[in-house]
Amino acid sequence: MSRKAAFAIASHPDDIEFGMAGTLLKLKDAGYEVHYMNLATGSMGTNCYTHDEIVAIRRNEAKTSAESQGIIFHDSICDDLEVFYCKDLFMKLVPVVREVDPEILLTHGPYDYMEDHVNAGRLAVSAAFCRGMTNCPVSRPAAATNTDVAVYHSMPHSITDQLRRPVIPGMFVNVEDKMDVKKAMLNYHKSQKEWLDVSQGMDAYLDELVWRMEYFGKLSGRYKYAEGWIRHNPLGFCKNDFNPLLDALKGDAFVNEEFENSLKI
Repeated sequence: MSRKAAFAIASHPDDIEFGMAGTLLKLKDAGYEVHYMNLATGSMGTNCYTHDEIVAIRRNEAKTSAESQGIIFHDSICDDLEVFYCKDLFMKLVPVVREVDPEILLTHGPYDYMEDHVNAGRLAVSAAFCRGMTNCPVSRPAAATNTDVAVYHSMPHSITDQLRRPVIPGMFVNVEDKMDVKKAMLNYHKSQKEWLDVSQGMDAYLDELVWRMEYFGKLSGRYKYAEGWIRHNPLGFCKNDFNPLLDALKGDAFVNEEFENSLKI
């Protein structure tokens, strides 16, 4: 089997565990080489530690989470609240995307409730779009690639967009068999649980994860626990009918036909 890679690019440590890890792990089971990257260091997620202390703590938590499941970890490129859609971060991310050369890219959507998340998704999409442009400015050399890549956007943690409108998935992935692993991965992020208890009143960190997967499971009408996705416009990325996530996961994923029908012109 030729090498196929899937790359999850999120904003902060624990974002992948909450909304993407189940799908990423199922792709690993399907034979994909799987990669994990948080663009931001998690530097603001504390009331107890200095900048350098929390950055080191959260890097270790994220790296341990990823590597506990054989997922390839990539370092962050900026601090929290500095995830701007800008040339500097774009130039740093393009070489990473080229080197991973993913067939599947999982990232945040443009409808997310938090600007760091929206910008992380925009950067990931732009880096993938420019993967084959030899004149693209980059921070370090990395060979251009023209591998077809399908981009999928995860569901926002808030369930709704910035204006409180529900976000409905265009695809559902059954993650029931990955729930214990998702919880185990999330449980490595001890410092984030402490921070969310203080800042957002989320005193049931793992329960939040379960509730969201149950929510999308019920929305699917098929699964007990599900992760939801919206496929990006394929223009400039791949063929129009290229949907490797659906093909790879077969009976454990399906397209929301009601959503797809709403897109027809």
